[in-house]
Amino acid sequence: MDVEPIKTTVDELLKVLATENVIGETIETEDKIIIPVTKFGMAFGAASAEGSALKDQSGKGSGAGGGAGIEPIAMVVVFKGMEGPESVRVMHLTKPSPMGRAISEAMPAVIDLMKEGKETVKEMREKKEEEKEESE
Repeated sequence: MDVEPIKTTVDELLKVLATENVIGETIETEDKIIIPVTKFGMAFGAASAEGSALKDQSGKGSGAGGGAGIEPIAMVVVFKGMEGPESVRVMHLTKPSPMGRAISEAMPAVIDLMKEGKETVKEMREKKEEEKEESE
């Protein structure tokens, strides 16, 4: 089997699927960093065959083909000068799925829980320090 068509096809697909094409170039502004996010699909096929005819004729052939598609789906925006989960936003460029919508709707509650948990841990550490100082 002639591997040259396969090698050429794979090399071209690798060019299309380079990291900067799939993730996108990061855009940095004065107050934020924007990271584009895309989804991609890829298909690839190759075949080779040999055959002969009744009159001592023969032939062979091979071929390969592939395709790839890239679609922007979101932008991750990181706000400079802010800390914690509220400094990161995901902006969907496509219609969100039911799961994506549910996650987006739940995020404020998750952020509140994280803040409460952080505060609780801080209070526990302070209490432990106080108890340690009192026992000394």
